[in-house]
Amino acid sequence: MPQLRVRPHAPDHTGTVLEVTPASAGWRHVGFKVLRLQPGESHADTLAGREACLVLVAGTADIKVGEDTFAGLGGRATPFEDRAPGAVYVPAGVAFEVTARTALELAVCSAPGTGAGHARAIDAARMSREVRGSDTNTRYVRNILPETEPAEGLLVVEVITPGGHWSSYPPHKHDTATAGQETLLEETYYHRIQPPQGFAIQRVYTDDRSLDETIAVEDGDVVMVPCGYHPVGAPHGYDLYYLNVMAGPERRWIFRNDPAHDWIVRQQR
Repeated sequence: MPQLRVRPHAPDHTGTVLEVTPASAGWRHVGFKVLRLQPGESHADTLAGREACLVLVAGTADIKVGEDTFAGLGGRATPFEDRAPGAVYVPAGVAFEVTARTALELAVCSAPGTGAGHARAIDAARMSREVRGSDTNTRYVRNILPETEPAEGLLVVEVITPGGHWSSYPPHKHDTATAGQETLLEETYYHRIQPPQGFAIQRVYTDDRSLDETIAVEDGDVVMVPCGYHPVGAPHGYDLYYLNVMAGPERRWIFRNDPAHDWIVRQQR
């Protein structure tokens, strides 16, 4: 199995600082790329056989998808700003081009697709917001592309976890196709930390412990979750943002908590 932690690097000639492909991850569905573009720089691509959700993690850009143009999207200075990101859905096989108006942090989230559906800018009003958990398990969720919105396989969500809190907790998993009880979804976590010199802790483990990794996450890292439970902890003093991308054979998020820790949920009810 590949290393679960993927580190960023200096921008290459396309602006890419990090990329996860199905081949590099050893799985079938999720692709994830982060680019950093300076004002006036552009990134163009066509993903054959793969749909995409373009998320402006920070910055402002103009995006062209096929014959459609979406101007002046985004606008937040950092992912920790309390406002929705700019986001655009791109059907599989349709060419797109992103041109930065400001310094831009762009995430390209992808999954297999047939080309069904239409290009669209995702309205902030359609990105539902939730507060999950309580006490030091509280985190703040924005559903960028949930299963209630049109797409073929992608699910995209971002989460803010305050310093000293836990997230994706109690530990849960979604790695089996068990009708009505659990769906099989691969997942990536793209982590940002404020202030950026901080760190977070993510554990990825299975019931039989054939996979059991505890990862010290730094700003800009991706953690791949091919299977198993995957809780995250943000140390005191450092707020954590992560962008989740999930995809699998069925576009539904049904998870199972680790039975050893499910008492935490029952206690909160």
